[in-house]
Amino acid sequence: MATTQDFRNGMALELDGQLFRIVEFQHVKPGKGGAFVRTKLKNLRTGQVIDRTWNAGEKVQDADIREEAVQFLYAAGDTYHFMNTETYDQFELDAQKLGDEKAFLKEGMVISLTTHEGRPLTAELPTFVELSIRDAEPGVRGNTVSNLYKSATLETGATVQVPLFIGPGDVVKVDTRTGRYVERVSR
Repeated sequence: MATTQDFRNGMALELDGQLFRIVEFQHVKPGKGGAFVRTKLKNLRTGQVIDRTWNAGEKVQDADIREEAVQFLYAAGDTYHFMNTETYDQFELDAQKLGDEKAFLKEGMVISLTTHEGRPLTAELPTFVELSIRDAEPGVRGNTVSNLYKSATLETGATVQVPLFIGPGDVVKVDTRTGRYVERVSR
């Protein structure tokens, strides 16, 4: 059990059988009346964000949430296989738990996995990944004005918009949150 005085960003709570993470909190001491705590909570299963107000000193059930580093091994259909980098335990995740970020998963990549009582909740890729271009349309000579983009297929099969000067074999940095090209990586 924890109290509202223990609140901090990232803390996990169990409310009404659901798991939440504190996104933001604020202790408020009005001139009249008792103090209270305003929070924004994110549901770890659905991603929904809710607002909740607590009386100062109120007790809440904290949850045992762990962040683990896991390595992506391979995908078989909609099942993705991972290995814990510390214990070498292997397990599977459904494509739904990975969301749209699964398009940027590369074999051997290490990601962060959030677990509760040994069950995976969410998987999070690094913010930026470096992937090579497998296929890209040729840039047309003379179209060198900035802000012109073309489609390119990454080694993972995902398609991103890249500048005209990018070609097959180039390595690019991609933002996994937005799926956008960031820069070309020189090697």
